[in-house]
Amino acid sequence: MDNKKRLLALTLCSLVGVVQAGEKEELLKLRNTTTNLIKELVKQGVLTEKVAEDMIKKAEVDAESQVHAQSAMPGQAADKPELGEVRVPYVPQFVKDEIRQQVRTELREEVVGDVMQKAKSEKWGIPDALPDWVNRFKISGDLRLRSQNDFMAGDNAPDDGSNGSYLNYQAINANGGRFASGNNLNNFINTSKDRQRFRERVRLSIDAKVTDNLKAGVRLATGNQPDPVSTNQTMGNTGSQYNFNLDRAYLKYDAVNDEGFKWLTLTGGRIANPWYVGGGEFTGGSELVWDTDLSFEGFAMTARYSLGSSKSVLDKHDDTRKVYATAGAFPLQETQLSSSGKWLVGGQVGLEWGFENQDALKVGVAYYDYMNIQAKPFTNGDRTCGFSSPQNRFSVPQFVQFGNTMAGICQDTATGGQSNLFGLASDYNIINVNLSYDLAKFAPYHLIMGADFAKNVGFNKRSVNNYGSLISNNNDGTGKVPVVNDETNAWQVRMDFGWPKVGSAGEWNVFALYKYVERDAVLDAFTDSDFHLGGTNAKGWVIGGNYGLMKNLWFTGRWLSTDIITGPTYSNDVLQLDLNAKF
Repeated sequence: MDNKKRLLALTLCSLVGVVQAGEKEELLKLRNTTTNLIKELVKQGVLTEKVAEDMIKKAEVDAESQVHAQSAMPGQAADKPELGEVRVPYVPQFVKDEIRQQVRTELREEVVGDVMQKAKSEKWGIPDALPDWVNRFKISGDLRLRSQNDFMAGDNAPDDGSNGSYLNYQAINANGGRFASGNNLNNFINTSKDRQRFRERVRLSIDAKVTDNLKAGVRLATGNQPDPVSTNQTMGNTGSQYNFNLDRAYLKYDAVNDEGFKWLTLTGGRIANPWYVGGGEFTGGSELVWDTDLSFEGFAMTARYSLGSSKSVLDKHDDTRKVYATAGAFPLQETQLSSSGKWLVGGQVGLEWGFENQDALKVGVAYYDYMNIQAKPFTNGDRTCGFSSPQNRFSVPQFVQFGNTMAGICQDTATGGQSNLFGLASDYNIINVNLSYDLAKFAPYHLIMGADFAKNVGFNKRSVNNYGSLISNNNDGTGKVPVVNDETNAWQVRMDFGWPKVGSAGEWNVFALYKYVERDAVLDAFTDSDFHLGGTNAKGWVIGGNYGLMKNLWFTGRWLSTDIITGPTYSNDVLQLDLNAKF
């Protein structure tokens, strides 16, 4: 502490005292200040490295030209100094004083500001101001207020239980089966009634430094516990309090080499999505396979290898050129009544390549394998629902949205042998390719182009159709048992233009995408919960944008227009207007 005080006193005294440095030193300071300013403008995205490089080269050429011009002035050759003689051009005293005073003022403000900031951050002169453990915690969060309107097409299929109505498998299974649910309209997907909702999302994160390179994280969020892909809370609960759930709880270790490169990350617990998906929420990310609100339970590891840094005239060094590999294992459902739990295991390899002009290419290729998730019909003679096959009853999924091919697990004799509980008819082993290219030519605006493709190679047509009359594929309106065909492809193309991230007043971006998701291309439980109001078997487009109102406060608007791919007509449009704040 004494050394810091002495250093502060010496620094301030040197600023208040008369500057003794010569003009050469002052010019060097001005040159360094200008160069640092240009570097900072590049870092903030105001200038591209190409423009900055051209500015510096032009300044050097102009300076050299001025020197030659002064040397070629009349009388200069006749007045050439003799060998060994040094002449100093005359500069008026008032010019020297003005330059010296200007440089002194700028340096004083800069250094004093740095010193005061350091004193504040390190709490100089305040011994033991706060306990050490307090400094190891970081609290952050965000809040979103949303107005959402759902508009149903006038020619949609009915939703009253008549032929062609779409079954709500999640509601049926949650109520204990179709017979237990009775004639409840919640057993069917709403296809006819427009809906307007006000919704809110609140997330609070606490990160704690355990030791060097190891941290613990906890995040609380609103939302309904049975829904893993939404943290929205719909307003209108007669004043009842909201649920505030444990959304994440994890340990994260980062191994860093001597050059500061993060070459290994290990994460365990309830964690964020470890896979590359193209970007963040409403900023280039794809929800083709994974909804942005989804958290993963299990363990993940990412190893990275640096391919070098991009170098320019500004000597910029970074880690934007690397390859990586991620592996993860995540239990989905565990029960004491079954020796084989449901699991998700996956791996991804990828490349990140940053160019000298600040363009960036990112590619990820992944394989996801879901284990033990297919429906297992009861083994008793008439497949009557009961407790005769506890392991088979375990094959009922805890959560589904809409679209995947479903099969009955058991039947109910009271309803003429109708299927009562439902499970997934297909296995899901998904190959996913995701890539994006960030074009920084228009900096500070960026043009980001992305594409995402997924295919379920685990689908087996013969195996699925072996369920026979147990298939419940939301029929075509004829009442006949459908033949299930291979509908296992999904793809999306997207374009974003504007600021890469909106965080301050006046910053903005706009985006548009087209998405096509066949019935069994991905697991409908984890895909986008807003597109076609959640699930698969849908196609359509989305347009939207973000606009910064002030620092850490921005507005988002989206219009989603979607149609069913196969089955009775079911189309809807969704308008979402969001006010977002982060802290």
